[in-house]
Amino acid sequence: MNRISWDQYFMAQSHLLALRSTCTRLAVGATVVRDKRIIAGGYNGSITGGTHCIDEGCYVIDHHCVRTIHAEMNAVIQCAKFGVPTQGSEIYVTHFPCLQCCKGIIQSGIQSVYYSKDYKNHPYAIELFKQSGVTVAQVKLENMIIDTKNKEKVQLISTLIEKLSKAGVSENEIIELQNQANTIFTTYN
Repeated sequence: MNRISWDQYFMAQSHLLALRSTCTRLAVGATVVRDKRIIAGGYNGSITGGTHCIDEGCYVIDHHCVRTIHAEMNAVIQCAKFGVPTQGSEIYVTHFPCLQCCKGIIQSGIQSVYYSKDYKNHPYAIELFKQSGVTVAQVKLENMIIDTKNKEKVQLISTLIEKLSKAGVSENEIIELQNQANTIFTTYN
């Protein structure tokens, strides 16, 4: 049995956290790690007890949703709230951190940032990370343990099967293809 790497494991955790996001524009998750142990996690969402984007839409000012607290800051704030030091830790984020999160990450003492997807990578954030000696590396999730596109895949299969049916493919062949699709989408490695 092959185990996934630590980077893949922690990035998968961040993708799982992103599934809790309440922002309709972008779901982001972040995991803070020290000595190969998860010390905090966060996702982008509103303040505790506040109105969420999924309830009333995003509150956008200057192209930014101001209703949400970003995943990285939620994770760092969780550490502060519970007295868990972040000095020397690492953070795994589903998307490249914004400029404000970059500054918060640096100030919290996090030494390494691992991100999965490029997202408006601000040149000044890159410069600040370099200036502060914070290691930044992209870690694409290779083994998608968490399927964040399942609905889209199921819809695509339904559309394809409908087109095959209209094209005259036999009912038995369509049933077999549907069964294969169901097996693929319900079986986990």
